[in-house]
Amino acid sequence: MDKTYIFGHHNPDTDSVCAAITLSYYKNKLGENTEARVLDEINKETQFVLNYFNVPEPNYLDNVKLQIKDIYYHKNYFMKNTSSIKKVYDFLLEKSITGLPIVDENNKFVGLITLKMILNKLIGANLRHINTSYNNILEVLNGTEVLKFNEEIIGEVIVGGYRSIIFVNEIKLSEKDILITSNRPMIINYAIDEGIKNIIIVGNQDIDNDCLKKAKEHKVNIIKTSYDTFYTVKKISLSNYADNFCDDKRVICFNEDDYYNDFVDVSRKLKHNNYPVIDENNNCLGLLRLTDLDNVNRKKVILVDHNESGQSILGLNQAEIVEIIDHHKIGDLTTNNPINFRNMAVGSTNTIIYQLYKEKNMEIPKHIAGLMLSGILSDTLILKSPTTTSYDEEAVKNLAEITGENYEEYGLKMFKAGTSLKGKNREDIINTDIKTFTYNENDKYAVSQIFTLDIDSVLKDIDSYVNLIEQMKDDLKYKFIVVVITDILKNGSYFIFTKDAKEILEAGYAIKELKQGDYIDGQVSRKKQIVPTIINGINRLK
Repeated sequence: MDKTYIFGHHNPDTDSVCAAITLSYYKNKLGENTEARVLDEINKETQFVLNYFNVPEPNYLDNVKLQIKDIYYHKNYFMKNTSSIKKVYDFLLEKSITGLPIVDENNKFVGLITLKMILNKLIGANLRHINTSYNNILEVLNGTEVLKFNEEIIGEVIVGGYRSIIFVNEIKLSEKDILITSNRPMIINYAIDEGIKNIIIVGNQDIDNDCLKKAKEHKVNIIKTSYDTFYTVKKISLSNYADNFCDDKRVICFNEDDYYNDFVDVSRKLKHNNYPVIDENNNCLGLLRLTDLDNVNRKKVILVDHNESGQSILGLNQAEIVEIIDHHKIGDLTTNNPINFRNMAVGSTNTIIYQLYKEKNMEIPKHIAGLMLSGILSDTLILKSPTTTSYDEEAVKNLAEITGENYEEYGLKMFKAGTSLKGKNREDIINTDIKTFTYNENDKYAVSQIFTLDIDSVLKDIDSYVNLIEQMKDDLKYKFIVVVITDILKNGSYFIFTKDAKEILEAGYAIKELKQGDYIDGQVSRKKQIVPTIINGINRLK
C-alpha cells in the first residue's frame, strides 16, 4: 500500500503540526498507511507541546514533485555484457523496446545498446571478428558441444569452402582463427596442426574419429551445428558479447531520485527514447523510456490546516491530493478527482479531527488528546479568540479530562514557552508565522502574527522592524506587509506595517491616524478579524 503524507502549511504552527500527527494516528487505526510530516522547522511552542506529551517530531518533507521512482519504468530491464547480441535482440523484440542497458557480472551499468547500434554494426563492422564465449556460440548456432576446453573465444572466422588441397596449400591459419567447415578430415587435420583452437562443424555431421582424437590431444574447442555453412557464417556474428556493440559515447543515465521535470528537459534536448536508471553506486535498476512518462504513481497527500497552493509544499500540482481538512476559507486548489474535503467554521483544525474520532467512536489516547488540546488552545488563544465556537469548547473540555490537565493553566505554560523571543533575530521573528494572501487576482500581501508576552522587546526596536518589512516587501514583490504583535493577556494586538498598508488599515479600522506600534483592542484573530478588515479597507479605497 502506497504511503500517504499528511502535512500542514509552511511556517508550521502548533495546530497544523498536531493536526498532521493526530489525523495520521486516526487514519492508521483505520488501516491506512499514512505519515505525518512538516514543511519547515517547528516553533518553540510546538516543540514544547511535543516534548510535554512525549511525541517525536515529524520528519521534514521537502517537496512532493514527481521523481523517476514514481514512474512505472521498465524495472530490471537490462542484460549482462557477456550475453550474445542475438539474446539482446530477441529480448528487444519480445518486449517491444528499442534499447537496453548492459551491465557487468555485478549489475554495474556498462553501456546502452539499441537496435540502431546493432544494425550499424552488422552492416558496417568487421563481421569476421568474434569476441564471445563458447556457450554463446553454442546458443546462437543451436549447436551441440563436442569438445570444450575454453570458455572465452576470440578470433577471425575462416570458412573451409575451398577444395581441401587448395585450402591446405594457400590458407594460413593461427590459433586465433575460428574454422567453419563440414567433416573434411584433411582440412581439420591441417587446421589442428596449424594450432587452431576453435572449429565449428556444419550440417550436423559427425567429425572423423581420428580428427576428434587429435583435436582432444591439442585441446581444440569443437561445436557441431545443424545449420549449413551459409547460415552458420551469417549467424555467428550474433554470438558476440553485447558490450562489443555498445555505443562508446557517454550515455545519459538517471537516478530514481531525479525529478520528472529534469528528465523531460533533458530528453527534449537529446531526443533519445531510452535512458538507463541507476542508483548512487552505479547499479542498474532498469530502463526509462519516453513512452513511460504517461504512467506515473503520484505521491498521495492529505492537507491539514490549509487549502491554498501558496501556503503548501513545492510540487503539490504533481501530487495527488486525496483529502483536505481545514478551518480556513476555501482557497485556490483544484483536484482531478473528487476528494473528501472537510471544512468547518471552527477555531482549530484539531476540533474537526476530534469530531472524526467521535464519529468513529474511536478511543483517544492521552498523548493524542494532548496534541489535539494543544492545537485548539493555540489557535483559539485559550478559547478567547473570536474564532472560538461551541465545538472548540466541547472538545477542549473532553480532551482536558483525558489528559488530566487544567486547560487554562496548561495553555499559559504553552504560550509562555512559545512566545519567548530570546535567541531570535528580527527576520526569524517576522517569518515565524507569516501568511500570504491575494486580492485583485494577482496582487499579494502578507500578514505576520507574533504571539509574545514580551511586547516591549519588539516595540522598542520598531524602526528596525519597519525597515525590514519594507525590504521584504520589495524583495518578495508584495503590495504591502502587516505585522501583528498579539498580547494574549490583554486580548489585543500592536500593529507594524509598510507605508503602503497605512491607508488601507486606517480605512478598514476607521482610524483617522494610525501610527507604527499602535494598539487595537480585541484584535487577536488574523483569519476572522485582521484579514477581513484589511480586505474591507482595500474595498473602501477603490
